[in-house]
Amino acid sequence: MNSTQFHEKILSIQDNMFNFAMILTGNRDDAGDLLQETVLKALNNQEKYIDNINFKGWILTIMRNIFINNYRKIIRSQTIIDQTEDLYHLNLSQDSGFDSPDGAYTIKEINIAINNLNTDLKIPFSMFLAGYKYHEIADKLILPLGTVKSRIFFARKELQKTLKDMR
Repeated sequence: MNSTQFHEKILSIQDNMFNFAMILTGNRDDAGDLLQETVLKALNNQEKYIDNINFKGWILTIMRNIFINNYRKIIRSQTIIDQTEDLYHLNLSQDSGFDSPDGAYTIKEINIAINNLNTDLKIPFSMFLAGYKYHEIADKLILPLGTVKSRIFFARKELQKTLKDMR
Protein backbone atom coordinates (compact mmCIF):
# COMPACT_ATOMS: atom_id res chain seq x y z
CA MET A 1 0.00 0.00 0.00
CA ASN A 2 1.45 3.34 -0.98
CA SER A 3 1.42 6.48 1.14
CA THR A 4 -1.56 8.06 -0.62
CA GLN A 5 -3.73 4.98 -0.12
CA PHE A 6 -2.69 4.85 3.53
CA HIS A 7 -3.71 8.50 4.07
CA GLU A 8 -7.03 7.91 2.29
CA LYS A 9 -7.78 4.93 4.54
CA ILE A 10 -7.06 7.00 7.65
CA LEU A 11 -9.32 9.80 6.43
CA SER A 12 -12.11 7.33 5.59
CA ILE A 13 -12.28 5.98 9.16
CA GLN A 14 -11.67 9.26 10.99
CA ASP A 15 -15.31 9.47 12.18
CA ASN A 16 -15.11 5.94 13.60
CA MET A 17 -11.83 6.81 15.29
CA PHE A 18 -13.34 9.92 16.87
CA ASN A 19 -16.37 7.95 18.12
CA PHE A 20 -14.08 5.33 19.67
CA ALA A 21 -11.97 8.09 21.25
CA MET A 22 -15.14 9.59 22.74
CA ILE A 23 -16.06 6.21 24.24
CA LEU A 24 -12.62 5.92 25.79
CA THR A 25 -12.25 9.46 27.11
CA GLY A 26 -15.79 10.73 27.56
CA ASN A 27 -14.56 14.23 26.69
CA ARG A 28 -14.59 15.93 23.30
CA ASP A 29 -11.26 17.75 23.74
CA ASP A 30 -9.48 14.67 25.07
CA ALA A 31 -10.97 12.60 22.25
CA GLY A 32 -9.60 15.07 19.70
CA ASP A 33 -6.15 14.90 21.32
CA LEU A 34 -6.27 11.10 21.35
CA LEU A 35 -7.34 11.04 17.69
CA GLN A 36 -4.49 13.35 16.73
CA GLU A 37 -1.93 11.32 18.68
CA THR A 38 -3.22 8.09 17.09
CA VAL A 39 -3.01 9.43 13.55
CA LEU A 40 0.50 10.70 14.19
CA LYS A 41 1.62 7.34 15.55
CA ALA A 42 -0.03 5.47 12.67
CA LEU A 43 1.70 7.71 10.13
CA ASN A 44 5.05 7.25 11.86
CA ASN A 45 4.56 3.47 11.81
CA GLN A 46 3.06 3.20 8.33
CA GLU A 47 5.74 0.78 7.18
CA LYS A 48 4.72 -1.69 9.92
CA TYR A 49 1.21 -2.10 8.55
CA ILE A 50 0.69 -5.31 6.57
CA ASP A 51 -1.82 -5.11 3.68
CA ASN A 52 -3.83 -8.21 4.60
CA ILE A 53 -4.54 -6.99 8.14
CA ASN A 54 -7.79 -5.24 9.15
CA PHE A 55 -6.80 -1.56 8.88
CA LYS A 56 -9.54 -0.23 11.15
CA GLY A 57 -8.69 -2.79 13.83
CA TRP A 58 -5.00 -1.91 13.57
CA ILE A 59 -5.69 1.82 14.01
CA LEU A 60 -8.17 1.35 16.88
CA THR A 61 -5.69 -0.93 18.67
CA ILE A 62 -3.09 1.83 18.44
CA MET A 63 -5.64 4.26 19.87
CA ARG A 64 -6.58 1.96 22.72
CA ASN A 65 -2.93 1.36 23.63
CA ILE A 66 -2.18 5.10 23.63
CA PHE A 67 -5.19 5.70 25.88
CA ILE A 68 -4.11 2.98 28.33
CA ASN A 69 -0.53 4.26 28.46
CA ASN A 70 -1.70 7.83 29.07
CA TYR A 71 -4.09 6.64 31.80
CA ARG A 72 -1.30 4.74 33.56
CA LYS A 73 0.96 7.79 33.34
CA ILE A 74 -1.71 9.94 35.01
CA ILE A 75 -2.29 7.41 37.79
CA ARG A 76 1.46 7.16 38.47
CA SER A 77 1.78 10.93 38.69
CA GLN A 78 -1.04 11.12 41.26
CA THR A 79 0.54 8.60 43.64
CA ILE A 80 2.45 9.93 46.63
CA ILE A 81 5.55 7.90 47.39
CA ASP A 82 6.64 7.76 51.00
CA GLN A 83 10.27 8.83 51.36
CA THR A 84 10.34 8.75 55.18
CA GLU A 85 12.56 6.42 57.14
CA ASP A 86 10.98 3.01 57.79
CA LEU A 87 8.14 3.94 55.43
CA TYR A 88 6.22 5.56 58.28
CA HIS A 89 3.43 6.72 55.99
CA LEU A 90 1.70 4.23 53.77
CA ASN A 91 1.97 4.76 50.03
CA LEU A 92 -1.50 6.03 49.27
CA SER A 93 -2.92 8.08 46.45
CA GLN A 94 -4.44 11.49 47.24
CA ASP A 95 -7.91 10.00 47.57
CA SER A 96 -7.26 7.29 50.14
CA GLY A 97 -10.87 6.82 51.17
CA PHE A 98 -10.06 7.43 54.83
CA ASP A 99 -12.48 10.04 56.12
CA SER A 100 -11.11 10.10 59.65
CA PRO A 101 -8.16 8.79 61.67
CA ASP A 102 -10.44 5.98 62.85
CA GLY A 103 -10.54 4.69 59.28
CA ALA A 104 -6.79 4.13 59.14
CA TYR A 105 -4.97 1.13 60.56
CA THR A 106 -2.09 1.55 62.93
CA ILE A 107 1.40 0.40 62.00
CA LYS A 108 1.17 -2.14 64.82
CA GLU A 109 -2.00 -3.70 63.33
CA ILE A 110 -0.44 -3.88 59.90
CA ASN A 111 2.79 -5.42 61.21
CA ILE A 112 0.82 -8.04 63.15
CA ALA A 113 -1.17 -8.90 60.02
CA ILE A 114 2.02 -9.17 57.92
CA ASN A 115 3.75 -11.34 60.54
CA ASN A 116 0.75 -13.69 60.60
CA LEU A 117 1.03 -14.36 56.87
CA ASN A 118 2.14 -17.76 55.64
CA THR A 119 5.95 -17.79 55.13
CA ASP A 120 5.53 -18.42 51.39
CA LEU A 121 3.57 -15.16 51.14
CA LYS A 122 5.32 -13.14 53.83
CA ILE A 123 8.88 -13.32 52.45
CA PRO A 124 8.14 -12.10 48.88
CA PHE A 125 5.69 -9.49 50.20
CA SER A 126 8.20 -8.15 52.74
CA MET A 127 10.87 -7.97 50.05
CA PHE A 128 8.45 -6.11 47.79
CA LEU A 129 7.70 -3.63 50.58
CA ALA A 130 11.44 -3.19 51.10
CA GLY A 131 11.70 -1.95 47.52
CA TYR A 132 12.80 -5.03 45.61
CA LYS A 133 11.45 -5.38 42.08
CA TYR A 134 9.56 -8.53 41.07
CA HIS A 135 12.47 -9.91 39.04
CA GLU A 136 14.92 -9.24 41.90
CA ILE A 137 12.70 -11.16 44.33
CA ALA A 138 12.40 -14.01 41.84
CA ASP A 139 16.18 -14.17 41.46
CA LYS A 140 16.83 -14.08 45.23
CA LEU A 141 14.22 -16.71 46.07
CA ILE A 142 14.93 -18.81 42.96
CA LEU A 143 11.27 -18.73 41.94
CA PRO A 144 9.54 -18.07 38.61
CA LEU A 145 8.50 -14.43 38.13
CA GLY A 146 4.82 -15.36 37.86
CA THR A 147 4.96 -17.20 41.20
CA VAL A 148 6.43 -14.13 42.90
CA LYS A 149 3.75 -11.87 41.43
CA SER A 150 0.94 -14.19 42.45
CA ARG A 151 2.31 -14.61 45.99
CA ILE A 152 2.46 -10.84 46.44
CA PHE A 153 -1.07 -10.56 45.07
CA PHE A 154 -2.35 -13.25 47.46
CA ALA A 155 -0.50 -11.60 50.36
CA ARG A 156 -2.28 -8.32 49.62
CA LYS A 157 -5.65 -10.05 49.44
CA GLU A 158 -4.97 -11.90 52.71
CA LEU A 159 -3.91 -8.66 54.40
CA GLN A 160 -7.04 -6.88 53.21
CA LYS A 161 -9.19 -9.67 54.61
CA THR A 162 -7.26 -9.84 57.90
CA LEU A 163 -7.29 -6.09 58.46
CA LYS A 164 -10.99 -5.90 57.61
CA ASP A 165 -11.66 -8.66 60.18
CA MET A 166 -9.63 -6.80 62.83
CA ARG A 167 -12.12 -3.93 62.79
